[in-house]
Amino acid sequence: MASYPSLAPFVLQRPWLLRLLKPISNWYTNAAGYRRLGLRADDLIIEENETVLKALKRLPPQESYDRVYRIRRAFQASTIHQLLPKDQWTKPEEDVPYLRPILDQLAAEEAEKKALDSLTVVRNH
Repeated sequence: MASYPSLAPFVLQRPWLLRLLKPISNWYTNAAGYRRLGLRADDLIIEENETVLKALKRLPPQESYDRVYRIRRAFQASTIHQLLPKDQWTKPEEDVPYLRPILDQLAAEEAEKKALDSLTVVRNH
């Protein structure tokens, strides 16, 4: 999986910038609307990628089941053009990454594999 640039470490090291950007971040997340369909952010990761498919296979069975349930429920709500009742919306504290850590682990494994594959052995006589 390709690496992407992130300003998060820069922002997290500056409390004043974090205080400034946090309300904008919350507004943007709420405007995205996926929580109103009962989804979590990692549910939006497209599965048509070999790395993502590997990560999905590494999910614990319950987490995998929950993901499929959330996606199907959101699809059904979207099909009938209705949002879920407010008590079924994903709360911000529930919207934690569950797939991203596995994707990061797979990226690290791939980088390690490439490093080992390109390793050259030099013999000293």
